[in-house]
Amino acid sequence: MSRSIDYYFTAQSPWTYLGHDRFTAIAARSAARVRLLPVDYGKVFAVSGGLPLAKRAPQRQAYRLVDLRRFGDALGLPINLHPRFFPVAADDAARLIISVEMADGSEAAMKLSGAVFRAVWVQERDIANAAVLAELLAECGLTLQRLADSRSAIAQDRYEANTRQAIDAGVFGAPSYVIDGEIFWGQDRLEFVERRLNA
Repeated sequence: MSRSIDYYFTAQSPWTYLGHDRFTAIAARSAARVRLLPVDYGKVFAVSGGLPLAKRAPQRQAYRLVDLRRFGDALGLPINLHPRFFPVAADDAARLIISVEMADGSEAAMKLSGAVFRAVWVQERDIANAAVLAELLAECGLTLQRLADSRSAIAQDRYEANTRQAIDAGVFGAPSYVIDGEIFWGQDRLEFVERRLNA
């Protein structure tokens, strides 16, 4: 019987970018079903006590940059520590990913998610720009209709439901992977995700 993983993230998270390809491979090896759950972390932080990056202590902000570079180097992944479009509003990209998953399935949404993460952290593209989102859809072989779908009340309702579900599940950071109610926070916990799937 295949396992299910709830994948909580925000479209602008560098840590989600660093783990996305490995997570995709782990889920495929384990024949696990991924439920993509883009979340409004502003609302999650309001409940969990988390702070947006700009409000964190200078020491924490500085260490974040060191650790991002460290993981990028270790994983062989390019990452721009100071991308042109960051911070960036991630809501439109989140609703687009939701719309793609609803219409085209998890695999297509995972592909688009990876393209969105790379757009921010490698390519310096503005994921709050509708033209950029249209380009990403085309690059992933997806119909531009999904951009219209993402502006629907259905997509917004799902986004809000994802956020409520994250809060109810005890999620507080991105990425978080939840298997049978057990939370694994951070791309550096993916080894434990794979162990749990194969237990």
